[in-house]
Amino acid sequence: MRATATEIVRRLRDAHFEAFWVGGCVRDFLLGREPTDYDIATNARPEQIEKLFPKTIAVGRQFGVMVVVENEDQFQVATFRAEANYEDGRRPAEVRFSSAREDAIRRDFTVNGLFFDPLANELHDWVGGKADLDARIIRTIGSPEERFAEDHLRLLRAIRFAAQLGFEIEPETFAAVRRLAERIRIVSAERIRDELLKLFAPPHAARGLDLLRDSGLMPHVFPELVPTLTCEQSPDYHPEGTVYNHLRLMLEKLPNPLPDELLPWTVLLHDIAKPDTASRGGDGIIHFYGHEKIGAGVADKVLQRLKFSRKDTDAVAAAVLHHMQFKDVPNMRKSTLRRLLMRPTFPLELELHRLDCLGSHRRLDIYEFLQQQRAELDAQPHLQPPLLTGEDLIALGMKPGPELGAMLHELREKQLADELSNAADARRWVKDELKL
Repeated sequence: MRATATEIVRRLRDAHFEAFWVGGCVRDFLLGREPTDYDIATNARPEQIEKLFPKTIAVGRQFGVMVVVENEDQFQVATFRAEANYEDGRRPAEVRFSSAREDAIRRDFTVNGLFFDPLANELHDWVGGKADLDARIIRTIGSPEERFAEDHLRLLRAIRFAAQLGFEIEPETFAAVRRLAERIRIVSAERIRDELLKLFAPPHAARGLDLLRDSGLMPHVFPELVPTLTCEQSPDYHPEGTVYNHLRLMLEKLPNPLPDELLPWTVLLHDIAKPDTASRGGDGIIHFYGHEKIGAGVADKVLQRLKFSRKDTDAVAAAVLHHMQFKDVPNMRKSTLRRLLMRPTFPLELELHRLDCLGSHRRLDIYEFLQQQRAELDAQPHLQPPLLTGEDLIALGMKPGPELGAMLHELREKQLADELSNAADARRWVKDELKL
C-alpha cells in the first residue's frame, strides 16, 4: 500500500497539483509502525481527481472527499479544506477549499495534523505535531473546547489514541475532556461503538478501560461499568479485589491478535450484574447468585444500545449466560459435557473462561481438561449429527408431538453418552421402546 500511496501522490504532482500523505498514516509511519491505510490531501478538486484516476468513489463530494481505488486497495484523497460553524457537534455548516496549512489546522490532534511528502521525504508540520509525537503526547490543535465542540466524538478519540499509542494526554486537553464528557451523549451509538471497539483492543485494552474511567466518559458511554468500580469480591476466590480490578486483569491478558473480536465484550459484560446481585452470607463470603442470568439480559441491552448486530449480541449474551457452568465441568455427565462442547459459542466461552481464571485464582485445570475433551470430540465426527431425525421416527410409526420430541432427546443423550453409536442400533432401540 505504501508504494501505491506514493504513486498516487506522484500522479497528482505530475498533473501540477500539491499532494501529501496526511493524518494517521504519517503518525504511524514516523512511529515506525506500518499504517493500515493511507490518506492523501491535495489541492485538486473532486472532479479533477476523477479525471486523473480510472476508478474513484465519491464518498463526500461536498466536502471534497473522494476514494481512489488502486490494486483493489482504497485510498481517501481529499481536497484541502477549511470548516466553520459546527452546529450539531459533528458536521460543519460551512466548508471551503483552502491551503495545506489551513487543512492541517482544522484537524483534531497535533499528532494527526502532520503532512508528509513521500517524493521529497519531507515533513510539513504547521501544528507542532512532531514535538508532541516525540514527547508521546495527545494534544488538540488549538483550543480544546473549540476542537471538541466541532465533533464531540473527539472526546472519546482522545483517550482511544492515548491508549492505542501508549501516549499521555496533555493536561489542558484532558481537563477539557473531563469537563465536557457529558457531550458524548449527543454522538450516535454507531460512532461510539466503533471507537470502543478500538479502545478495548489488545494490547492496550486495560489502559483503555482506565482512561474511560479517569476521563469521566464511562458514565455516559458505558454506565453499566460504573458500579463495578467499588463492587468487592471475596478474597478467597478473587484476590484481585473489586469486579473492576478483575475485568482489568482479564483485559490485560487478552490474546493479540484476538481469536474473536467479541472476546473483549464478553470480558466486560460477563460479571456486569455482580453489583446488583451481591449479598454476604453468614460465613462472610460475598455471593452473586444468578448474576450470569441477569448479566445476559444486561449484555443484550448494552449491545443493542451500541447497535451491535443481532448475531453478535446473541453470541455475547450466550457466553455471559453460560460462563458459570464451567466450574461444574468435572462433575458433568458425558452427554451434558459434550453438549457444552458442541455449542456454537463454545470457542468464545472457553477463551472467556481462560481469562476469567487468569484474572482471579489463575488455575487452568478446567480449561486444559476442556481443551483435551474438545480435541477428543473433534476426532469423533460421528457424534456431531444426530443418529435419527423426526422423519425417521415417523417412518417407524411415531406420530408428531411431545412424545416424538422426548424420544429424539433421549436418543441424543444416549448417542452423546456412547450408549448408541450408529443409526441401525438407534432404530432397534426405538423399536424396543415402542414394542414394535
